[in-house]
Amino acid sequence: MKSDFLTNLFFRALQTVSIATMLVQLLLPVAIVAALYLLWRIARNLEKPPKLTEEVKIVRKSLSETLKENRTRCKMTQEFVAETIGVSRQAVSKWENGTSEPNTSNLMALARLYGIPAEDLLKGVESALEAQEKES
Repeated sequence: MKSDFLTNLFFRALQTVSIATMLVQLLLPVAIVAALYLLWRIARNLEKPPKLTEEVKIVRKSLSETLKENRTRCKMTQEFVAETIGVSRQAVSKWENGTSEPNTSNLMALARLYGIPAEDLLKGVESALEAQEKES
């Protein structure tokens, strides 16, 4: 009787271990897939550029318009401007469509090329910001 009890207890313990092993074997791949999915989501969010504030959008738009107006006023092509200041034509295009902004040294070079003070390139930015503040 005692041996039957111990045998029964042993087999129940063995069944419990088997069930636990099966659960681990089933849940481990699910946990790995879930972890990979979370890592993918985190990586995807890190790749996104930060959202631009409304003020930055206005600055970019007004600066890009000012740059394009001055280039066309001087009857220059984007290729000519790019070669003269030592950047790619795509960089000049991005500056003029507001995708990116020239750094300070390029802004100074553009002002010299267009024959105007650098402050004049930025006046359009100031007036656009003032107009936006009046609308608010």
